[in-house]
Order: sequence, then structure tokens, then C-alpha cells
Amino acid sequence: MAHDHKLEIFRGLLKFKSNVQKIWGVLIFLTIVTAIEVALGITKPRFLTHHYFIGMKLLNWIFIALTLVKAYYITWDFMHMRDEKSSLRRAVVWTPIFLICYLLFILLFEADYIYNVYKEGFLAWNF
Repeated sequence: MAHDHKLEIFRGLLKFKSNVQKIWGVLIFLTIVTAIEVALGITKPRFLTHHYFIGMKLLNWIFIALTLVKAYYITWDFMHMRDEKSSLRRAVVWTPIFLICYLLFILLFEADYIYNVYKEGFLAWNF
């Protein structure tokens, strides 16, 4: 009986070590992604600031993508989504991603319209 108790404590210690390793892994991953974002924000490579994709600079698209990666990873690890059923994971993770993409579409579409109004000096649509 005492042997089983010692084994259970040993398993608990192994599990704790694994959680500590997970936390360090998350910290390292998020630090690397954030460092990439900061480095790109400071250096602002000419190629990324002078080329456009769907009306927005490539650098902005990279920032959006890296922010979504960080948000997904934080949800995956700190909300313990990796241990949940796939339907709950999809509901929690994909719904905000869809809404963020929809928000980006609306913002880009409206921003392009406002830019054209200021550029051309007349109102193309009548609200």
C-alpha cells in the first residue's frame, strides 16, 4: 500500500515537471513571435512597406497574422483547448477567427471607400 502511495507522488511530480516545461515552452514561443513583431515594427523593411495585398501593406498583414497566431496559441494552451473535444475547440477558436476576418473585410472595404472619397473629392455612393 505504501508503495502505491509513493508511486502516486512520483507521478504527480512528473506531471508538475511537464506543466513547468509547457509553461516555459509557451513563454519561449510567445517571446519569439513578439520579438519578430517588434523587430519588424522597428526596422520596417522597405519591401513590406511598399508592396500591397488587397489594399493593405504586407507588413500590416504580417502583424495581423502573427497576432492571430499568438491569440490562437494562448487559447490553445491557457484555456486548455488541446484537451477538449474537437467540436468545442472549433466553436471557441474558429468563431473568433471568422469574426476577425469579417471585421477585417469590413474595415478594409470601408477604409478603401473613404480613401477614394478623399482622393477624388466627391461622393460616389449616396447613403
